[in-house]
Amino acid sequence: MEARPEIIIVTAPSGAGKTTIVRHLIENYDFLKFSVSATTREPREHEVDGRDYHFLSHEDFHARVGRGDFLEWEEVYRDQFYGTLRSEVQKIKDAGHVAIFDIEVHGASTIKEIFGRKALAVYVAPPSMSELENRLRSRATESEESIQKRLRRADAEMRRIEDFDLVLINDHLDRSLKLAQKIVDKHFDSYASTAV
Repeated sequence: MEARPEIIIVTAPSGAGKTTIVRHLIENYDFLKFSVSATTREPREHEVDGRDYHFLSHEDFHARVGRGDFLEWEEVYRDQFYGTLRSEVQKIKDAGHVAIFDIEVHGASTIKEIFGRKALAVYVAPPSMSELENRLRSRATESEESIQKRLRRADAEMRRIEDFDLVLINDHLDRSLKLAQKIVDKHFDSYASTAV
């Protein structure tokens, strides 16, 4: 019997729309619970510790790396570390829910390797690199240096698209949200009775 997915990974280059899609799915499916990543970066104005990220000091983050607390971790940007805590995923599973990840491409690939067919990995792709740049600029939250860093990283991440099970091209948001729901309905139909 083919393994059924137990988690859903949503990944994309920064600015492609993965966070918007993940939030939409969480709002529409009770059984999906957000896997909160850990990071050493400073919180943004609207972010809450434990809801958006587990904000850790560099010392605490690296101590947890040493203890093997992370499923995956990486230095995404210089001196900014991100990772997925094993305890976070276990907590969601123990509650009878499905963990949904909004995660960087490298980390997503690592988690997919660990879980294999028990993970459904969805790559959200921008319609073009120029559109991705437009989206990053329209946020008005990044410096020019930060935008260029993200674009360089996105270029490398687009080359890893084949590591994932499904590709969702986010060209029109409403259509992308409906497609994301169809993906969940198809692969997590045993949870359908708990949909909002």
